[in-house]
Amino acid sequence: MRTDPEGHGPVRFGPAVPDDGLPVLPELAAVLAAAASRPAAEPVGGGPALLEAARGYWERRGLPDGTDRIAVAPGAPALLVALTAAIGGDVLVPRPCPAWWAPCARLLGRPAFHVPTPVGSGGVPDPYALLETVRRVRAEGGDPRLLVLSAADDPTGTVTAPELLHETLEAAVGEGLHPVSDETWRDTLHAPHDTVLLSPAEMLPEQVTVVTDLSGALLPPGWPAAIARFPAGEQAAPLHARVLDALTALDARIAAPVAAAAGYALTEPGPVARRVADSVRLHARVAGAVHDAVAATGALVPPPQCGRHLYVDLSPLAPALAARGIGDAQELEDFLTARLDMPAPGGHRFGDDLEAPRVRLGTAPLLGDTAELRAECLDAPAPLELPHVQRALKRVQSVFDELRDDAQRWEPPR
Repeated sequence: MRTDPEGHGPVRFGPAVPDDGLPVLPELAAVLAAAASRPAAEPVGGGPALLEAARGYWERRGLPDGTDRIAVAPGAPALLVALTAAIGGDVLVPRPCPAWWAPCARLLGRPAFHVPTPVGSGGVPDPYALLETVRRVRAEGGDPRLLVLSAADDPTGTVTAPELLHETLEAAVGEGLHPVSDETWRDTLHAPHDTVLLSPAEMLPEQVTVVTDLSGALLPPGWPAAIARFPAGEQAAPLHARVLDALTALDARIAAPVAAAAGYALTEPGPVARRVADSVRLHARVAGAVHDAVAATGALVPPPQCGRHLYVDLSPLAPALAARGIGDAQELEDFLTARLDMPAPGGHRFGDDLEAPRVRLGTAPLLGDTAELRAECLDAPAPLELPHVQRALKRVQSVFDELRDDAQRWEPPR
């Protein structure tokens, strides 16, 4: 997993987006198989059928528009690279943020400036910190133009309150920034009736571009497809055209079989809707169990509200970490990956400080190491009671309990 086992140089490894770990939905596989004989790829930006499916997807979420303001690409990174190239200037991102955001800017030779986010508030920067960062970057000769954010967040698994989202968007637009909203995880809310999630495009429809990677809820991660929805204002048409130019230069087209599967999934027929609901419910249960086990040891972990991941801050267990020679996030990543027998990427992968002992934990590895075991989790009325899931959760609990006990032994007497 590490590119430089001897040192802590530039971070190049980006952990994979948390997948659901589940077998491919049979109906989805059938659609892809039926299109397997098609030799051509989709046109750059997507063909009419796929664009219409994307239009319907957003219309059902209260974001109606025409297909002339939509583009499709083989994965969200291609869209973000194209948007960054089209908009120009420097990029602002939250701290922490998805591991793939900053590399998209660096690929184009653009700096990515991290802005702190309030704890448990999704991937939306604090508005005052955003204004201060913009002021500082400009004072140093920079040209901030693009703000990437996510109200339903990777890596923290939390959702932004509408009040904070509105304040940050107003601050961003007031400073001339173009907000890009990554809504990959919007369809994975653990408690959709109790969690208020608003798209930035609902608040500022004429200023916000939305990007959604279908691997969040609708497609397997190995079938790359993502959709972008451009603003309703006058800038939409020229921005759309510049993005298509960039996608054309990249030859970023979706293979016909994947396009067929994406179009089917975006219409959300019964089998797809049921699989999404079942998958979200399963991962929410596992994430809740991991949260309870980790929080009981004194580690700081926001209650997960979306996705298939949690973000853990082990600062309260610092004495135990130090006693084991763990002094930063890379060493914590190495330790927990080995002890938990699952990926535990450190917070530095997501733009957090290397010195901060933080990691992202995914839920898919706890569902079993074979397709059969994971399918059993999906069908079980009480998946947390399955023996292999219990063993995995006990392993997590025992590792963190051990760190808690060590921390208590190393606490100075009061």
